[in-house]
Amino acid sequence: MAERISEAEHAVMEVLWNESPLTAQDVAERVDPDRGWSANTVKTLLGRLLAKAAIAHEEDGRRYLYRPVVAREDYVSGESRRLIDRLFGGKLTPLVAHLAERDEISNDDIVEIEALLKALKQ
Repeated sequence: MAERISEAEHAVMEVLWNESPLTAQDVAERVDPDRGWSANTVKTLLGRLLAKAAIAHEEDGRRYLYRPVVAREDYVSGESRRLIDRLFGGKLTPLVAHLAERDEISNDDIVEIEALLKALKQ
């Protein structure tokens, strides 16, 4: 997938990653109601995601069923890499240092990071 997914498109992708295939109406019913999106808004976003080859559709009678083509894990990996490359010169340590300096890492986070690092070393 070459084109980036917008924040709004990402909300639609989350619905499809959680459950698919779905109709446009199914997606509209599952998107966070706080967004206040109409079914037409969701259909527009589905069209954009189709154009970006992030999702695919198949005919089911008179309606279309949508499903993700891009795996959530692959998307998260790509976005994480882009963030680290763009803001931290491709290095993870400055990101962790940035979060630590702003007290945005809890003690629970530290315990989890230490356990992860220990597992990675083995």
